Amino acid sequence: MSKPKAAVFGAGNVGATVAQGIVEKELADVVLLDVVEGLPQGKALDMAEAAPVEGYDARIVGSNNTTDAAGADLVVITAGIARKPGMSRDDLLATNAKIVGGIADAVRQHAPEAIVVVVTNPLDVMTWLVFERTGFAPERVMGMAGVLDSARFRTFIAMELGVSVKDVEAMVLGGHGDSMVPLPRYATVGGVPLAALLPAERIEALIQRTRNGGAEVVALLKTGSAYYAPASSTVAMVGSILRDERRVLPACVRLDGQYGLRDVFAGVPVVLGDGGVEMVVELELSPDERKALHASADEVRATYARLKSL
Repeated sequence: MSKPKAAVFGAGNVGATVAQGIVEKELADVVLLDVVEGLPQGKALDMAEAAPVEGYDARIVGSNNTTDAAGADLVVITAGIARKPGMSRDDLLATNAKIVGGIADAVRQHAPEAIVVVVTNPLDVMTWLVFERTGFAPERVMGMAGVLDSARFRTFIAMELGVSVKDVEAMVLGGHGDSMVPLPRYATVGGVPLAALLPAERIEALIQRTRNGGAEVVALLKTGSAYYAPASSTVAMVGSILRDERRVLPACVRLDGQYGLRDVFAGVPVVLGDGGVEMVVELELSPDERKALHASADEVRATYARLKSL
């Protein structure tokens, strides 16, 4: 029985680690794509040579040619540049939109049946762009942010309490950035509500650390950004889709009335299966939580409008 095919665009730290996770878990055979000659080929060959040691049979190849994504069942887009010193947010927005838009055109042409997971920043806007450029149904285009932000929240809760991360559940909604909406009311430790275990000021400190999670890693690395946790979060989404696990995971998706939002991409809990976004899960939000989610969506709308004007 042949495995599904996954195409990972971008052979940098995030893309290569995503590809590694997919083949190690034998979720799919992978083609790793990048514009830099030799980079995806070299990393793919290195991973292929690890297979006998690690014991996985999924195949991986590298390519500089987008036609090699032909027939992919699933596409992950990590390609783009990080913000450099002196670069404005609009510069980053325009540059990554050009890169991601070109990939979306190639996916529409060569992998018209694929489900697409977008990882490139600014995440919510790039996901919206891929949706428009591919013309795919909204359930087949989503962004990875909520799994990562929720994982960071769970990590910080476990560290604070000195407990296993396995017993911590948490949910983060909204955009990927300062406007994200962690939901401490829905956080539990072994089924016990977080508020029963920590005072309000400590919970608020953990929320702020979650919002600053990516920047904290960047500040420590000094010459790069996070990729292990982003890649693991992406692979979790890929696994739920390709194995039809129907996990409830937060993802950036197009809303059509849910949470009072329409025609905008925002992070909300969804059921992920072999059709992509099988269902949007609507949590009951307090007025403050709802207001924060709408403010986050408004920020995404404003950034997308700015991209259109560039």
